[in-house]
Amino acid sequence: MVDSQYYLPNDIGVSALDCTEAFRLLSNKEKMYSHYLSRAAWYGGLAVLLQTSPESAKIFVLLQKIFRKQTPAQLEQVATAAGLSPEEYQAFLVYAAGLYANMGNYKSFGDTKFIPNLPKDKLKALVKASQAFQDQPAEMEALWDSCSCLLFSLEDRQKQLGLGDKGITTYFSGNCSLEDAELAQKFLDSKKLSAYNTRLFKREKEGKACYEVRLASAVQKDCAVEGECETSCGSFNFEDKEFTVKRGDYAPLMEKVSFYLQKAQAYAANENQRKMLEEYARSFTSGSVDAHKEGSRYWIKDKGPIVESYIGFIESYRDPFGSRGEFEGFIAVEFEKDTFLKPDFTSLDVLTFAGSGIPAGINIPNYDDIRQSEGFKNVSLGNVLSVAYATQKEKLTFLQEEDKDLFIKWKGPSFEVQVGLHELLGHGSGKLLVQDDEGKFNFDKSKVTNPETGEPVTSWYRGSETWDSKFSTIASSYEECRAECVGLYLCLIKKVLSIFGHEGQDAEDVVYINWLSMVRAGLLGLEFYTPESKSWRQAHMQARFVILRVLLEAGEGLVGLEELTGPDGKPDAQITLDRSKIHTVGKDAIHRFLCKLQVLKATADVEGGRALYDGYSTVSECGPHNFMRLRETVLLRKEARKMFVQANTNINGDSVELKEYEGSAAGLICSFTERFQDDAEKLEADLLALCKKDFPCWC
Repeated sequence: MVDSQYYLPNDIGVSALDCTEAFRLLSNKEKMYSHYLSRAAWYGGLAVLLQTSPESAKIFVLLQKIFRKQTPAQLEQVATAAGLSPEEYQAFLVYAAGLYANMGNYKSFGDTKFIPNLPKDKLKALVKASQAFQDQPAEMEALWDSCSCLLFSLEDRQKQLGLGDKGITTYFSGNCSLEDAELAQKFLDSKKLSAYNTRLFKREKEGKACYEVRLASAVQKDCAVEGECETSCGSFNFEDKEFTVKRGDYAPLMEKVSFYLQKAQAYAANENQRKMLEEYARSFTSGSVDAHKEGSRYWIKDKGPIVESYIGFIESYRDPFGSRGEFEGFIAVEFEKDTFLKPDFTSLDVLTFAGSGIPAGINIPNYDDIRQSEGFKNVSLGNVLSVAYATQKEKLTFLQEEDKDLFIKWKGPSFEVQVGLHELLGHGSGKLLVQDDEGKFNFDKSKVTNPETGEPVTSWYRGSETWDSKFSTIASSYEECRAECVGLYLCLIKKVLSIFGHEGQDAEDVVYINWLSMVRAGLLGLEFYTPESKSWRQAHMQARFVILRVLLEAGEGLVGLEELTGPDGKPDAQITLDRSKIHTVGKDAIHRFLCKLQVLKATADVEGGRALYDGYSTVSECGPHNFMRLRETVLLRKEARKMFVQANTNINGDSVELKEYEGSAAGLICSFTERFQDDAEKLEADLLALCKKDFPCWC
């Protein structure tokens, strides 16, 4: 029996993201703009396959070839004839849908590998019986042979993403360690190069370690390109090691991204959008993060567009070192009327979200220097919120029976409040103290004191140092924790709740369920902890566990957590929250903790920040709560995360049509098969070539 955390259940939730009405209300020009941006996002999103695991792109191509020839409905008869039961065929469809939804064979939320929940010989029989195999037996046999072992393998290192012996990552070659990642970061800082769009490959040359830093770009030549005074590429000696900076990672995909962004320019609504797209295209063509920053500046200036978008190497959650960005691109439409006061937090309906997963809200760009001095944008993804967190009472774990109806009623509205505060005022606040390359400070050294010690500030960020580069492996989760604390703290203010439309008893219920959701999420977070490596696999869930620990530590009966036996006779647990103490004990605890988090972040105190955060992140058997045993209970009762089916856009004459699909594994598969049908064979050949080039770096 395979542990259930390594496969997706047949009854996993699959929901279609509805954007029909929002898209219908667009003008033809806006629809064209959305279409070309979507094409850019979808092609760029395929880079995530290459950013996830050595085998992901091969599995993707295998599935595309099978389903291009036969729809899931047509293939079902083949599966039956090949000896698969209905449950086994459904397991195959769920696996395929999961690979598409996560853009790889590791869960985007939790970084755990998932494998097909059917015997390998049954899947092999289905592949061999497929029309794709009948048409191209040699090619399909070779493709199956090249990925089937890794497709099913659950060796310890392959069970989760990680660096070195802790897991699999394709941001680094398989022989890289944490020390290599740290050295590479120092090198990049010395060259004022961002790690966001890079990968690192290490090789031995005459007994000496040599490193290749590869930039994502359509251009593969390393000389200066248009817009550059001098090239950042070349060979350099750094700390007695050889570093080579090269262009051309994901080149065919970046070429497609740039091509479609240039197409979209003709339909831009204003000059800011046009210049934004011009800079983005330059970034993906040449591999310049500075060009992407420039595009982001124009993006910030493009206030309240009907069609909102962002694209690039954005979030660093899945880089084990915390510096490299995973590709994502989203296109969304402002459909709901904005009911928030300024500073504005816009609610949008997603048309396209390409990448490994879809969040409920976003605060971008992630460039510290731009956020500090020029601004940022926040969006809440309304059609994601409306389906992602719908909960059935019988599936609500770890709550008292009397809390469940209230939880179901207010979970959605309370989460909307939390997302708004988390993104807008959490990620959107908190100054970093910086001394630039010219020695200038962005604060008055003679007057600023550390509120935790009362003493003058003694540390800060210097030169090209950033939050991600300094705090590296804990940066993402620490920052999510800070933003979550901001949400918990500010939701206690009546005026804030009123802005979101909640008054009186309803407002109090929203506060209660928001805090109860957080402590329950902290317990659920244990699913994403790996005892063998003592590491966390999901930044947000680690953050919520840390908050649970802080609130348990506050004492005075604020939070209760007890182990018990469930009605089914199996281990269970129950978490309780004393709502009468949220505004006193709870508020004080979050206030103190949030102050510490912000001061340590602002002053670049890595040592203090790590000590604090790692301390609360510890999962042990000791103390008042046996979290290791509770983890087993959480795993026993976990519910799989939903998958989303997204629409496609197609040009028909002078107009753009929206094609939507049913909310099922089969619908999700069909959406991906049809998404890339224009140039399917070339695209699949390009992906296999990119995969083959670097495969020896891991296998």
